[in-house]
Amino acid sequence: MKTLDQRLNNIIGQLEGVRKMVEADNNCIDILTQLKAIKSAIGGVMNMVVDDQIENCLLDLDESQKKLLIRIKDYVKTN
Repeated sequence: MKTLDQRLNNIIGQLEGVRKMVEADNNCIDILTQLKAIKSAIGGVMNMVVDDQIENCLLDLDESQKKLLIRIKDYVKTN
C-alpha cells in the first residue's frame, strides 16, 4: 500500500501534468479525465488521514465522543 507521502507526490505530479495540458491547450475531455483522477486521489488521501487520526483520537475519548467521531468519519468517507 502506498504511503501518504507517496500519494501526495502522485497528486502533485498529476496536477503539474494538468497544468501542462492546459498550457498546451489539450482536449477538454482529457483534462477533465485527469482532474477526475486527481479528485479521486485526494479522496483517498482524505480517507487515509481520517482513518489514522480517528484511530489515535479514539483512545482518549469517552463512549459518546467515540460514537460522534465514528459518525463524522463515515460522513467524510461518503462525501
